[in-house]
Amino acid sequence: MYRTLQQGIQARVREVVQARYGVELGAIHVELPPKIELGEMAMPVAFELAKRLKKAPRAIAQELQAELAATEGVAAVEVAGAGYLNVKLDRAAAVKRMAADEHAAVGGPGFRLVEHTSINPNKAAHVGHLRNAILGDTFQRMLRPDGWKPGWDTGVQNYIDNTGVQVADIVVAMQHRLGLSVAGVREWMTEALESNQRVDYLCWDLYAQVSQWYEAEPAEAAARKQVRLDTLHAIETGGNASADIAEIVSTSVLRRHLQTMERLGVEYDFLPRESEILHLHFWETARQLMIERGVLYEETAGKNKGCWVMRRAQTDKAAEVPGAGEDAGPDEDAKIIVRSNGTVTYVGKDIAYHLWKFGLLGKDFGYAQFYKYASHMCWISTVDGEDPHPTFGKAAAIYNVIDSRQDDPQAQVKEALRGMGFTAEADRYTHLNYAFVGLTVRTAQELGYVLSEQDKGRAYIEVSGRKGFGVKADDLIDRMIAAAQKEVDARHPELAAGERETIAEAIGVGALRYFMLRFTRNTIIAFDYQDALAFDGETGPYAQYAAVRAANIFRRADVAETAALAQVRELHVQALLEGDEGTSVWEVWLTASRLSTVLEQAITAAEPAILAKYAFVLAQQFNNFYHRHHILTEADPARKTLLLATAAVARRELVRVLGWMGMAVPSAM
Repeated sequence: MYRTLQQGIQARVREVVQARYGVELGAIHVELPPKIELGEMAMPVAFELAKRLKKAPRAIAQELQAELAATEGVAAVEVAGAGYLNVKLDRAAAVKRMAADEHAAVGGPGFRLVEHTSINPNKAAHVGHLRNAILGDTFQRMLRPDGWKPGWDTGVQNYIDNTGVQVADIVVAMQHRLGLSVAGVREWMTEALESNQRVDYLCWDLYAQVSQWYEAEPAEAAARKQVRLDTLHAIETGGNASADIAEIVSTSVLRRHLQTMERLGVEYDFLPRESEILHLHFWETARQLMIERGVLYEETAGKNKGCWVMRRAQTDKAAEVPGAGEDAGPDEDAKIIVRSNGTVTYVGKDIAYHLWKFGLLGKDFGYAQFYKYASHMCWISTVDGEDPHPTFGKAAAIYNVIDSRQDDPQAQVKEALRGMGFTAEADRYTHLNYAFVGLTVRTAQELGYVLSEQDKGRAYIEVSGRKGFGVKADDLIDRMIAAAQKEVDARHPELAAGERETIAEAIGVGALRYFMLRFTRNTIIAFDYQDALAFDGETGPYAQYAAVRAANIFRRADVAETAALAQVRELHVQALLEGDEGTSVWEVWLTASRLSTVLEQAITAAEPAILAKYAFVLAQQFNNFYHRHHILTEADPARKTLLLATAAVARRELVRVLGWMGMAVPSAM
């Protein structure tokens, strides 16, 4: 609602400024005043006009004041300071429009592709992977159509590097440490399933063991690493025992990853695999295009001699392409795309993949059904594929959730797109980078890790899959739910066991998701499960509890939330929204009204933390309102109707924003 009013006021400003001064305005900045007494919107437009009209800002603001005050939904416009225009909204009109669920639409045309999670399928997912998956899942929920917004047509992809070095390490462990053949690997996995052991957990240990084996005997280190390289090459080539084992293990681990993420409400539409990028010759097509467009060239001198390279991002775009002139020396900082031994780097394959994403490659994957969710099928890439199948490429915009350590490779892919002339596509390529997740000392110790005195003094403990140090995602989810279960059992012994379990799951998962979302993306997180589960402060349970508390009001009042909102639309509420008491009620409506504005800000900034902060502020405001006003015992019928409607609108918007964050609101807490 706030955004609808803001758009109307901005349109009126443009109209008045054009009529009075003959000036066309572009974007009109609107701020939220620091105090409610100053109004609900503040516009510094007079300062911008002052430069163009050569006139004092305050004088311009005074000239605009009266005409803007006549805008629909505006009660008054005041001039403040040196020329700010402070807008005070018609509170009663806004309340009635909000009660009718009137709000600005968020969405538009064009297919948007969100890629996230992308865990190497060689071991169990860990706590660091959860941040990626939760960020990506929340962002796609922000974009996708739902019952509240038209949204954008959105697809979710989880890129699977099933031919990379980490999968090769597991194959080395299978073949050279355990001495298993392809048939032996199948038997090993069957035995694991029959004995209720999880393949991804077993691979976790194997990965740590083989990583240590590479370095265990210095005299053997070179030979053992050569085994690794030979295995990697065999997997990439395909059609051999190493490749078959890689396929068996990576597919089994991938299924476990999907099951783990499904516990958090994270689902996917398509699983593109690196094996198909190789076998369908995506790279060869991309390479030819890069050469034709002058982006890729062979280096003939210097440290990169024999490699195919491209100029790095962030260099002078006006400079001559390295190697193109007879007297030009080698560009020692060039990005290697194809090594001198002919192997393609990660960036090279990623360039081909992103050309496919934008529909620029002229090739497509084969598709096969892989994993069934309750509402849809998740497809996986194949060489041949099934028909008919959905379309997953040809995106108008893409969003890659990849950690900050991949900033440089992501920049090089965008640079390659620009170099090939796909500037518009590069501009619609967003890297949602994020910092890693560690553990607090307290959490690491509670999980049984022995820490040195030096470690105990650290701000966080960094996890390492190679060293086997970390928290498996499923173990963490189990622990969160178990802790919530203990609290729910103590608070609600009267509820059936099944309902208590459902409530505990909603609280545990919600606490985990909120903790991963509340920090801005580039903030390092030190995860602490006790802090995450706290019912007070900026936590998931605090926001959930506010929504539950609001629902309890209607249960005790025996009034439906929709009925309370319908009834307030028939009242004369202006007088009830005045004074200190009225303003304290209005502040809840004002915060609730900003939902679409906050969503737009979060999408534009690609920052889900904006939603988490909003959820906390709205929950906090509702709790303050709840403690200040005695809703159920209010004697004045009109005031009671307004108070009930206030609780209803706060709960409605809180449930929506928590839904975008992937958090369910339990029946009790």
